[in-house]
Amino acid sequence: MDMTGYFKIFLLFFLTLTHGKVHSQTGTEAFPRGGRSMGMGNPNVTLGDVWSIFNNIGGLAMIDYSQATFSYDHRLGIDELTTLGAAAVIKGNKRALGLGISSFGSEHFSQNQIGIGLSNQLGIASLGLKINYLQTSIEGFGRGAAAVIEFGGVAELTPELFFGAHVYNVTRARYGKNSDDRLPTTVKAGISYRPSAKVMVNLEAEKDILLDPLLKVGLEYNLLERVWARVGMNTQPNKFFFGVGFRPKRYHIDYALTQHPSLGNTHHFSFSYLLRNK
Repeated sequence: MDMTGYFKIFLLFFLTLTHGKVHSQTGTEAFPRGGRSMGMGNPNVTLGDVWSIFNNIGGLAMIDYSQATFSYDHRLGIDELTTLGAAAVIKGNKRALGLGISSFGSEHFSQNQIGIGLSNQLGIASLGLKINYLQTSIEGFGRGAAAVIEFGGVAELTPELFFGAHVYNVTRARYGKNSDDRLPTTVKAGISYRPSAKVMVNLEAEKDILLDPLLKVGLEYNLLERVWARVGMNTQPNKFFFGVGFRPKRYHIDYALTQHPSLGNTHHFSFSYLLRNK
């Protein structure tokens, strides 16, 4: 790897761990979100799909089938910045139970997370709670681990309008018992307007309690019967997202491209397989 590659790694790790007024990411940027969410710029708090196990546990009960999923996230053309994610969700009558696993980084810096979450449909609202075990390893500094709690919900206000909210790291857990630095605590809320089964427009605000708010807007459009196109934008800094999805009956394939104004492009891929009826 040349010096440019090492500089990119250092810069991204610095932005991930720093708690000052940094706007590129909140520290949860490396967690998997799925190709569908990425293609729209990640205004995902109102979505109810298998990736709700990572994005907003409250929406997980909105899925129709038990599913297994996998994602590959390759950042800036650098192998050391790759994120792998996998999850399995069991759908009951009005409940969904999910297990999610993710791994980011390399032997020099890595974050590995495993979490289990439960979501329950209560009238017009779907509410959920998830507990994670997050381990951070930095070469030369050692390893730290913490339990991280998150909760959220999605409400169907009308057939066309949805509202969602989510809080990550409610207890403000630290990176480890020997660390004074706390993991990011983020709050996000958003609305989704769905005038038809073919169109969805999402608007969301995300706030790390130590950083300025991040605004996200995304559009999903059904081009053909089983083909979906997506586009999105973020502020702080301005980033643009593009994506496409293919949805046969038993599996979903999603691809997304993120364009960062300074660091370049990132590719996202996810695959989901529908296991059985609810």
